[in-house]
Amino acid sequence: MTVVTPIPLRLALDSPIPIRRQLAEQLKRVIANGGVTREQALPSIREMAGFLGINANTVARVIEDLKRSGHVEARRGKGVFVSAKPPVRSTESLRDRLLRDVVIRAAAIGMTADDVAVGVLSLTEVRPDAVTEAVEVLLVECSPAELEFFAREIEAHFPVRVDKVLHQDLAATVARRPRADRWAAAVTSFFHLPQVERRLGGLGVPVIALLAEVHLETLHQLAQFPSGTRVGVTSPNLETAHNLEHSIANAGLPNITLVGACPAEGAALARLVRRVDAMVCSTAAVDQVRHLARPTMQVLVDDRALDQRAIEMLAAILVRRGEDGASTASATARPRSPTADRRRRPRAGPAGRAGKTRLG
Repeated sequence: MTVVTPIPLRLALDSPIPIRRQLAEQLKRVIANGGVTREQALPSIREMAGFLGINANTVARVIEDLKRSGHVEARRGKGVFVSAKPPVRSTESLRDRLLRDVVIRAAAIGMTADDVAVGVLSLTEVRPDAVTEAVEVLLVECSPAELEFFAREIEAHFPVRVDKVLHQDLAATVARRPRADRWAAAVTSFFHLPQVERRLGGLGVPVIALLAEVHLETLHQLAQFPSGTRVGVTSPNLETAHNLEHSIANAGLPNITLVGACPAEGAALARLVRRVDAMVCSTAAVDQVRHLARPTMQVLVDDRALDQRAIEMLAAILVRRGEDGASTASATARPRSPTADRRRRPRAGPAGRAGKTRLG
């Protein structure tokens, strides 16, 4: 007997965005996040149309679109399933993250989509100062994987060139660098901040600690799990897994229990999967996790995002450098510690459940 997967979907029938596009994008996100496994069928076209209150022809066109894009495949006499190799979700673009953050913050203070649109149009003449000079930022991390992640994120936000240096090579790099003032700033993760500060002490290079955090959407999904849900975290790189775990812990969700974090390979991953009800993993680790996961286990895909406060710190330094013609900052830009974040950060609560329609 074919098992049909319940899918949480929400359509805004009065939105200017076509229903077809809303449904297609939401189904792609569900597939990317592991909400439907390859061995579970999607609801039928008629069922989906009935629960959502939309035309069955619209649903049929969406399913055809997903077939062409390689997200789903039809199995004769069984239904529509996730493809054996669905397209890998690319890292969320800076524009998408910005828009989502604006919408979430606006909704929190009672603004509607129309309020946001009108507000944006009213500010079309505002032109903030920009960084026009291509500058260099020193990035210090302890593994190539973390260097690549942070460099990619920084370069997505700013017109800078990132000088990537492994933590153990920092002393040699500083010693052979003829002019340290060519670095507009030094960037590292919070855990390496004291060592990097000591090594760069006296050079006039501001040091910023960037924290990589789970996306708000992942926290909302975790907040909807039943009380006592056991959650594990994995990534190909162990430090990345621990950073993800730490970020989830900082959210202080009372309904989940973090069981542990491990690299996405070997016996450690198999043991962790057996002990949990849900796994949070990066795109690079999702295949290994799904191979070991039970049919009832939830798999949440999260490739992390940079902490916005630290990004704002770096932006301020770069803009100041552009205005002054050189970096004059000498004080270290130090964000609050993860422990302080845990005390102050508001919890993601039941609001994440509002307005969703569950099919099945």
